[in-house]
Amino acid sequence: MTAAAGRVVAGRYELATLIGQGGMGQVWTAYDQRLDRRVAVKLLRPDKVVGQEADELRRRFARECRVTAQVDHPGLVTVHDAGSEGEELFLVMQYVDGADLSDHLAEHDPYPWQWAVAIAAQLCAVLSAVHAVPIVHRDLKPRNVMVKQDGTVTVLDLGVASVMDTDTTRLTHTGSPIGSPAYMAPEQAMGGAVGPYTDLYALGVLIHELLSGDVPFTGSTALGVLHRHLYEPPLPVRRLRPEIPEALENLVLRLLAKDPQHRPASAQEVYEHLAPLLPARGTPTGAPLDPTRPFLRPHAPWPDRARTPAPRPAPVVRAADKPDVAGAVDEVKRLLGEGRITQAVDVLGAILPTAAQQHGEHSPVVRTLRKQYAATLMDDGQYRRALPELRRLADERAAEAGTADPQSLRYRYESAQCLEQLGDPAAALAEYRALLPYYENQYAADDPELAFDVRRRIGHLLLALGDRAAARDTLARLLHEVERLHGPGHPLAAEIRRTLQWLGQVRG
Repeated sequence: MTAAAGRVVAGRYELATLIGQGGMGQVWTAYDQRLDRRVAVKLLRPDKVVGQEADELRRRFARECRVTAQVDHPGLVTVHDAGSEGEELFLVMQYVDGADLSDHLAEHDPYPWQWAVAIAAQLCAVLSAVHAVPIVHRDLKPRNVMVKQDGTVTVLDLGVASVMDTDTTRLTHTGSPIGSPAYMAPEQAMGGAVGPYTDLYALGVLIHELLSGDVPFTGSTALGVLHRHLYEPPLPVRRLRPEIPEALENLVLRLLAKDPQHRPASAQEVYEHLAPLLPARGTPTGAPLDPTRPFLRPHAPWPDRARTPAPRPAPVVRAADKPDVAGAVDEVKRLLGEGRITQAVDVLGAILPTAAQQHGEHSPVVRTLRKQYAATLMDDGQYRRALPELRRLADERAAEAGTADPQSLRYRYESAQCLEQLGDPAAALAEYRALLPYYENQYAADDPELAFDVRRRIGHLLLALGDRAAARDTLARLLHEVERLHGPGHPLAAEIRRTLQWLGQVRG
């Protein structure tokens, strides 16, 4: 289905003006007919994404929108609605009045370094909130950053890049990375595990571009750009602009470290380094789109007129003090059946203490509820909360049935997935390596695919940690085993082969 002005999406959002277009979709200004307000509508085409079934992409899209809608930060665009219509997915967002950072940079040459610091500090505040969920943006670039009229920065497309990315590799069948190679961290482009460190690399590229006028690595092909990301040092920005503070140059170089372990530990740490370079409080110029203004007059109204009273918050619906366990279980089943996962999590979390008091901490009822709670947290993307639940289940099951028990191993496997999603590749790698002997020796005949998946994840985590030689060796041995069992045409074999070919090209 092709979008056109005047089309009404979901019976509510009337498309007005096309403001952006790419290979995977379009962005329109639109009008919410129900609330009579301007919104932005992003339309995505699942059939344009290589390597994923449309139904699976729709499921992931709904999940990512649900997770990102839970992130509350003034620097993030508000998500109003999401769903699918025909062949398209749609995302309805707050309309942001301002200029995207790419246009902002083009209109100011050279870009004041104080502005670059102010932009970066605001982005750090956003990333710190996002990474705490945890979510990785995966596609931080100037086109996904808006500078509003009052100078505040808003980040777009949170969660969308995660949906468009595949679980296993950033490479398409043509051997080109999906996304924006100029801003892509080496581990992301090579198919390695991504984490907060991946967004920090993109932040480094973005700051470098603001200060120098161009990204640190360019090339005529995606492969050429990736090769430079992997092997060439970035040009220190003070060679182009000596007036830039040395501390700022050093921070950019740390953010652009090839090895994720050599980058700053968090967005919070980056902010602390930027804070001394921010402008002191004073009188702003009054000009719109000045990103230093939020620091010159924090929380001041813009323009200078009476502030509109904030709307009264909706009442919070709380679980009953002593909920009925059986009734709550039925309620959870109904909510999950309707796809209302976040509500199901809240009900399960509220019922567990009562269930433990009524039936005993180690009763089958409580064990079943805990399993459902952990699984629902995982499905809701709440990995930080799921991790201790899974570890507890794994330990309890191992104490009863032994460390080689398949269910205990499964809980440990899901714990490793949580660590991977939380941006702790070293801990995730250690857990997968500890699991691998069990899956290879005891269960290979029954379910070899689990061992294949663990080995694949180990290869990608090694890439994320910068150990490309070990990753290449791990994936090459895995390819041999997959081809021996399934033949060279198996999807996993084809995926691994593409990654190895890419690694070989880059190495050469």
